[in-house]
Parts: sequence; structure tokens; C-alpha cells
Amino acid sequence: MKIVVIEPLGISQEKVEMISKTLDQHGCDFVYYDTRTEDTEELISRAKDADIVILTNLPFRKEVIEHCPNLKMISVAFTGVDHIDLDICKERGVDVCNSAGYSTNAVAELAFGLAIAVLRKIVTCDKVTRNEGTRAGLLGSELYGKKFGIIGTGEIGLKVAGIAKAFGCELLAYSRTEKDEAKELGVEYVELDTLLKESDIVSLHLPLNGSTENLIDKDKISLLKPSAILINTARGPIVDNTALAEALNQGKLAGAGIDVFEIEPPIATTHPLVEAKNTVLAPHVAFATEEALYTRAEIVFGNIDQWLKGEPQNLIS
Repeated sequence: MKIVVIEPLGISQEKVEMISKTLDQHGCDFVYYDTRTEDTEELISRAKDADIVILTNLPFRKEVIEHCPNLKMISVAFTGVDHIDLDICKERGVDVCNSAGYSTNAVAELAFGLAIAVLRKIVTCDKVTRNEGTRAGLLGSELYGKKFGIIGTGEIGLKVAGIAKAFGCELLAYSRTEKDEAKELGVEYVELDTLLKESDIVSLHLPLNGSTENLIDKDKISLLKPSAILINTARGPIVDNTALAEALNQGKLAGAGIDVFEIEPPIATTHPLVEAKNTVLAPHVAFATEEALYTRAEIVFGNIDQWLKGEPQNLIS
């Protein structure tokens, strides 16, 4: 059984080797590539003989998968799998497992980092202070007492709810499935339009799929209060970022904290959010902490171990 890691996992190779020792009992051959590439021919070269492929958020499409005759399983070091061609995997009987839960704390914490940075104008404060400025014009807002709207109450959404409660926020949520754990925290489930109209902070925690793409479009953005802020640490295409930038620049929305975009950063300097008012941007770092990446690697190899034992976990397809 040949296992190929086709891109770096964000931790040292020594740590990868240590974690992967759980697979020694299965007698697997192990190949690790410490560079990232999106070149189709190079990906084919790396993966063509693999029985199992490990990757993070590298696009892995039909044109690569169809050249991997031995491929039986993909262990994705990521929660979302929209970068994997699941249709061809299903057609060829390739199991796909994700690493759900590895970045719950990391993403939830960054959501609040972005929210506080926007509400307290921290980026502007830093620039002003470095240029002999004062606090004039830098009046901020508190989280305490605000209505905090959470769209999506999976693991991350629930974690965000717990933190928001600790800050003294009133909790609203919209989700396909209502969770008892959320209700026990004091979350009130409401319709999406109601949440958008009433919330002071709206934080997105949804996967990207056919029903969530462009969910927060121009019409939905128009429902937000002029004093509200939007936080997106989920997936970029869930939001119409052009419409979001227009709302920010026209004063129809107080601010936004954005970690994800339509493409993986770097984004162009002409991207509409780059010059949008009262916006804090991050280059898709919500998941990227030392603790989260180590946990992710443990889950990735745990998925393979369980799959080889005939007891797959975190199975997506």
C-alpha cells in the first residue's frame, strides 16, 4: 500500500514521520513531498502510483484522479472538500475522508479577533500610533450586549456561540439543523432574513456547496443594519464580495472581517475588498495555528489507520 503526501502539511517532516508511525503495522510505503504545486502534470507524477493520497486544500480534480489507477482513498487535511472532484471519486470507488474538527478553536478565535479588530479599529489604531497620532476619531464599539448572529451551528459555530456568550452577547442563529447544545447556550434559532436584520455582528460558519454559494448576496447584504459588521472565516464564495464592498463604501454596513475569498490568497490589489472601508483582511489564516496543524496531521493519519482496518471515519464520499 503506497501512501503519498502530495503537498506539505504545515508541520515539520520529523513530526509527520512520528505521527505516521501508527501506520507501520500496515506495512505501508510512504512518500512525502515538501513542496506545493498546482501543475497538473506534476500532480499526476506525484500521485499516479498511490493507493492513498494525502493533501490539504490543493485542487485535486478529474484530470489528475483519472491518471491514478490504484487510488482507493484520499485523506484530506482540511474540513472542506470542495477542492476535491467528489463525482469522479464516487465513480471510481475512491473514499474521501476529511479532518473535521481540527481547527475548531483556531477558527472561532480568529472570528473574534477579526470582530474586535473591526469594532475597536485596531488596525487603524496601530497605524495612527506609529505616526504620532491620538485616539481622535477612533471611538469603538463593545461586543457586550450586542446581538451576535451565527450562520451555521456545526462545531465551529457552537464554539463561537460559547465565546460570544462569555462576552455577554445575545445569541441568534440560522442553521439547516437546530442543535440542542446551541439552545442550551441560549441560542435562539431564527430565519436567515431575521438574523440579518436584527444582528449587530454576523459570523459565517458554513461549508461551501450548491446551497450556500452566494448565499449572502446583494439582497441579503441589504438586510444588514448600517451599524452591523460581517465576519467570514468560512468560505469566500458564500458572500458576494463585490456587493459587500459596495455596501461598506456606501456606509450601508459598518465593517467586515474577512479571511476567505473567491480564490486562495494572494488576492489581486484590485479586489473590491482591498480598498473597502472599515475592513480587516487576512490571507486565509483562521485554521493556521501550530496546535491545529498538529491535530490535523493526527486526524489525517488516524483516518488512514481506521480505513485500513475497515472501519473508516470522517467519511465524506
